[in-house]
Amino acid sequence: MHRARKRFGQNFLQDQGIIYSIISLINPNPDMHVIEIGPGLGALTRPLLSGLSQLDLLEIDRDLVSYWQHENLIGLTIIEGNALKFDFQSWARDRKSKIGLCKVVGNLPYNISSPLLFHLMTAAADIDEQVFMLQAEVVERLVAQAGSSDFSRLSVMLQARYDMELVLEVPPEAFEPAPKVNSAVVRMIPKKYFDLTKPQWSALEQLVAAAFSQRRKMLRTNLQAFADRLKLTDDELKARAQDISVERYIEWARLLDS
Repeated sequence: MHRARKRFGQNFLQDQGIIYSIISLINPNPDMHVIEIGPGLGALTRPLLSGLSQLDLLEIDRDLVSYWQHENLIGLTIIEGNALKFDFQSWARDRKSKIGLCKVVGNLPYNISSPLLFHLMTAAADIDEQVFMLQAEVVERLVAQAGSSDFSRLSVMLQARYDMELVLEVPPEAFEPAPKVNSAVVRMIPKKYFDLTKPQWSALEQLVAAAFSQRRKMLRTNLQAFADRLKLTDDELKARAQDISVERYIEWARLLDS
């Protein structure tokens, strides 16, 4: 039996009720193509495959790659690789030429969740939906609204690109070994009418990074380099980064690129 490895952030989901809830959320069918990140021992993999004609697994652990290769399941493709370096855009475009919907799912290693979510944004235009289990604290930041203490750079950047919803809370005892934190499942659907140009997106990245660089300080200080071009109101100058809506940050990014 494969033992979970700390260096890969492995915690294997075992609670059948939660597994069923996640599969129902993904709603696999033969007209859909799915890639699962970090399948582990197959808590989601086997029930997913029962509803799909094709399922891709992306796994970095060579022992687990070997395990799945020996399983020799019909419709299963095993890809050995690092999710942080994987070309999800090329994968989605290739699969969409053959099958309709493309979804990315998985119980993501908590130690790489934020950089992986940013990496996946490069393929957002070609992916229809993402369903991930993450550390609950991360999901709470993803879906936080302006004015909340959880509202962060991660909130702004991901909400600018996706509609997101926390759909399920998962306790530590649902895993083996049990993690020291609570988990949650988030559904992420790329916005269909996303129209920021690359320069505008770059401006948004710079702006948001500067705004949240010192959370306790007012935007008068954090956005000093941009203040003249953004024409911040008196209230905005006195506000902190977490008080500004995603829509307002996007407006500012357009101004910076105009």
